[in-house]
Amino acid sequence: MTNKDDSGNNFPPPVDDTTSAQSNSCLIVPLDFPDLATALVMVDQLDTTISWFKVGKELFTAVGPMAVESLRDRGKQVFLDLKFHDIPNTVAGAVAAATAVGANLTNVHASGGLEMMKAAKQSATHEAEKLGIPRPKLLAVTVLTSVDQTTFARDFDSRRKIVEQVVYLAELSQKAGMDGVVASPLEIEQIRQACGREFWIVTPGIRPGGRSFCGKDALNDQKRVMTPKQAIGAGANQLVVGRPITQADNPVQAANQILAEISAAAGVFSNSSLV
Repeated sequence: MTNKDDSGNNFPPPVDDTTSAQSNSCLIVPLDFPDLATALVMVDQLDTTISWFKVGKELFTAVGPMAVESLRDRGKQVFLDLKFHDIPNTVAGAVAAATAVGANLTNVHASGGLEMMKAAKQSATHEAEKLGIPRPKLLAVTVLTSVDQTTFARDFDSRRKIVEQVVYLAELSQKAGMDGVVASPLEIEQIRQACGREFWIVTPGIRPGGRSFCGKDALNDQKRVMTPKQAIGAGANQLVVGRPITQADNPVQAANQILAEISAAAGVFSNSSLV
């Protein structure tokens, strides 16, 4: 089950309404493959299990809008994850194109600034109205989950804690009219406190619990992580989980394990600060 947001797109319910029947729409699987044929094999394999897929830079650079169109033709919801970061006019044009191709969800870098994000929102709204289609939900990327506190301080010469930077960018994004943010699970609760329960949070940096997913190697290049149950319990709306599913010996089984964790989190919200 999903609900339609103000744009007309199908999204999971608010964080405190998640049930096992709705957990499917809370999970987004990235298609990080070099060609469309390989990506669609994974989509078809997960067809009855997953409704949301993410098209990122690798696949989109290889095949372009056809990646989104092929997923939409299969009745799938698409997160077009290209993290636009440029001058406002350029980002506005890119977001208009993402809207026209049929993305349900797309994103920009919050560090592009207030005016860039405002231009993105205005462009998406205008393009959707012109074409008579739903506007994609717009997210702003805060701080990548591959960055930890040591890296953040060293590479950005910042005395801020990562959580402070993430919350600052989330508040800036909300001011610009973004629908939500992409942020690590470690900052979900602070974002909720700052931006409220309607603000959409999509969370990468998810590594499932259970013996088959344990160990340092299972983290790959992710540094700020939680399990699916922990992230949903903290207040995430949707989780992005890639390699633990797409590189598993049995992707369907791996996806179902994660969906079970999401479903198990449904009762966590009664103890949440959002209620």
